[in-house]
Amino acid sequence: MPLMTVTGSTLVLTATGTPPARTAPAAPSTARAAGRAPGPYRRLFALPGTRGFTAGNLVARLPMGMFGVSAVMMIAGQRGSYALAGAVTATGVAATAVVGPWTARLVDRHGQARIAVPATVIAVLGSLSLIVCVRTGAPAWTLFASYAATATTPNIGGMSRARWTHLLRDSPAAHHTAMSFEQAADELCFMLGPVLAAFLCGVLFPEAGTLVGAALLLTGMLVFTSCRATQPPVTAQPRRGSPLRALGPLLPLFLAMGVVFGSMEVASIAFLDLAGLGAAAGLVLGLQAAGSCAAGLLYGTVRARSLAACVCALAALMTLPWAAAAGGSVAALSCALLLAGMATAPTMVTAMAQVHARTPEGRLNEGMTLAVTAIFAGIAVGSASGGWVVEAAGPVCAYAVPATAALVVLAVALAGRPMRRPSDRSRVVRTAAGPDPQ
Repeated sequence: MPLMTVTGSTLVLTATGTPPARTAPAAPSTARAAGRAPGPYRRLFALPGTRGFTAGNLVARLPMGMFGVSAVMMIAGQRGSYALAGAVTATGVAATAVVGPWTARLVDRHGQARIAVPATVIAVLGSLSLIVCVRTGAPAWTLFASYAATATTPNIGGMSRARWTHLLRDSPAAHHTAMSFEQAADELCFMLGPVLAAFLCGVLFPEAGTLVGAALLLTGMLVFTSCRATQPPVTAQPRRGSPLRALGPLLPLFLAMGVVFGSMEVASIAFLDLAGLGAAAGLVLGLQAAGSCAAGLLYGTVRARSLAACVCALAALMTLPWAAAAGGSVAALSCALLLAGMATAPTMVTAMAQVHARTPEGRLNEGMTLAVTAIFAGIAVGSASGGWVVEAAGPVCAYAVPATAALVVLAVALAGRPMRRPSDRSRVVRTAAGPDPQ
């Protein structure tokens, strides 16, 4: 099977096992005639098949930011209980933490198309079942069971990153650009998803957000899995090593990152609600995601920095919202959230590079899903702790939670274990992730 490699800024198609042919650089006059050299993202999507699976990936990823908000608005609107709605969505998150790694393991073992499509169908049926149960006044336990079934949703972001890793195994620089794009896509979808869900449920009918989300998920997954040429191959070789053991030092870092996200959201919503601007909470929080999205795209055009440098910037910038809230200015808080968000994507991209470098061969989806699961667990902890501080001391003091969690991220990183170069036996995807960013 042909492999695509990137030599400098030149794409070369080589046969498996054959070294890429040396290509002479274009003459200066030719380069000037062709105009400016294409940027890193243009070169990235010049690779055959990448636009197709990226389009499906983005369509399927958008509902990830829609389902939670849609479920809360639908259940609360029909049953009149936010407590029930919150409990149902929390059950779904817990189920995802259990089922997600198993689904990812099956994807690694049997291939993306073979597992992702039926797993997505089960998740879509769970969403449809939730709608029917809510509409018909079914017992509360049916809502929990229906929403728990959506936990089979594959980690579409992880599968997309695995494809980039397969395609760019010989180009660490291009791989870094691809991972930065994926992180920016995460931020964009989680910024637009809740806004779209709230609009659909509020303007059309309460079930509209869940229906549209389910349709987008299934359509995007079918488009994504139909792009078979870029799918990572499945090997029959025995899989050695445990992703959980290999990623053990990194998981506390991802957990603390989740605490930062969850507590920042709760503190900001409480602060804006106290200021009488609760309706604008989505727009203000969107600034943080926008900052992260922009920083992620920019980070993909420069050389990767060390994890220590990224978490130092994170720890410093996460104190800005606390200071802005203490001043009582919503405008200052908005600017502070925008700046704080700019430290998120570079940190996540660099930490995920460590996941790529440490995960045993053939188990990349499982490794990335474990990292995402740790983030989700941290979000739950951060939301709960942030809410507790809001009730006990007010929203301004609640901003101390994400600032403290960012310091924990820094302490974990500076402890050295997550940033040390993996041993030779665990360097099974070193060519895919590139050298350690340290």
